[in-house]
Amino acid sequence: MYAHTLDRYQAGVSLVHRLDPRVKVLVTLLFIVSNVALPDGAWLAFLLAWWILIASSMLAGLGYGYLLRRSFVALPFALAAITAIFTIPGQPLFAWTLGSWQLSATDAGLIRFLSIVVRSWLSVQMAIVLTATTQFPDLMHALRHLRVPKLLVAIVSFMYRYLFVLIDETARLLRAREARSARLTPGAGGGSIRWRAQIAGNMAGQLFLRSYERSDRVYNAMLARGYAGQVLTINPHVMRRHDWAVLLLAVVILLVVQLIGRVPLFTV
Repeated sequence: MYAHTLDRYQAGVSLVHRLDPRVKVLVTLLFIVSNVALPDGAWLAFLLAWWILIASSMLAGLGYGYLLRRSFVALPFALAAITAIFTIPGQPLFAWTLGSWQLSATDAGLIRFLSIVVRSWLSVQMAIVLTATTQFPDLMHALRHLRVPKLLVAIVSFMYRYLFVLIDETARLLRAREARSARLTPGAGGGSIRWRAQIAGNMAGQLFLRSYERSDRVYNAMLARGYAGQVLTINPHVMRRHDWAVLLLAVVILLVVQLIGRVPLFTV
């Protein structure tokens, strides 16, 4: 299977890798909630949160370039908040006149938009650290230990695993199509556009049927191997002293970030 397509886990023996998965999940959630709770324009607090990310990445042996390359995926979605520039009341910065319409950008709207972009960017990076240092079975077990509903955890677990099945079946269909598509000239596939559209439709139907049948075989194989509602791992999932210490330290640091973010001297 093409595990590298979806699996972003980076094997390592760093301090972050050795932490209990529950600690990493809790710290990630607290970090995201902390960013959301910060007031708009708390740039010093955002900078401190960014430093926390850099330190976490270095401790995990990932390097900040690893986070930076993968975090830009969140920026296009954050651009959906660009309307805040023109809808939040404040001091006008500039105005555009389009016929009978006039758009006026305000300073408060610009600060809100930039704050949303920074929050999204930082939160995505922390989620990347979590997935890069925690194997998926350990992540699911951590959610179970944190009292997330068993049915929800099972749905997420099966969805993730069956995505690999779907990708594998797609690759098989593509290989079969290439094996049956004569090439009249180098670089040009045989068949008309109508033929290609018909083949694509047949492949979509075959993909659904074959994936459904194979997922049923996968589930029966899991039952034959003792599956009883959760996937077992070799991780003992025991909270050790350094796990509690890291969790306490993270809570203290995030409280400091919140305190700095609410000091008028450090906000715009």
